[in-house]
Amino acid sequence: MRVFFDASAFAKRYVEESGTEQVLQWCDRATELALSVVVLPELISAFCRLRREGKITRRQYTALKEQLLQDIVDALVVDTTPQVLSQAVRALESHTLRGMDAIHVGAAVECGAQAFITADRQQASAARAMGLEVVQV
Repeated sequence: MRVFFDASAFAKRYVEESGTEQVLQWCDRATELALSVVVLPELISAFCRLRREGKITRRQYTALKEQLLQDIVDALVVDTTPQVLSQAVRALESHTLRGMDAIHVGAAVECGAQAFITADRQQASAARAMGLEVVQV
């Protein structure tokens, strides 16, 4: 099963918070993890923010980054192709979304994701309307 994770959900794989257990279960269940190309910079940005705020140490930051980089080696990383961007625009025109959230939805639609995992309520609504099977964590 191809399972697509947006950044808000995939972050829970690395940082323990509400929904982490569900995300880990979906990771185990997936035969293929699918991610938008924007997940890497979004998660690195979040890890850097945690480091700056003193919520994680430099060593923890390095370990999180290494784990993320290892995880994406085996993932289907969906680029921002014209088709993905077209789907993102479609989502933006009919839903209240941030740009990056729309790119995640567009990427999930274009890669034929069988499940779309998100922690964002507005993104979940848009993804459902675009025909995706949504799991909100």
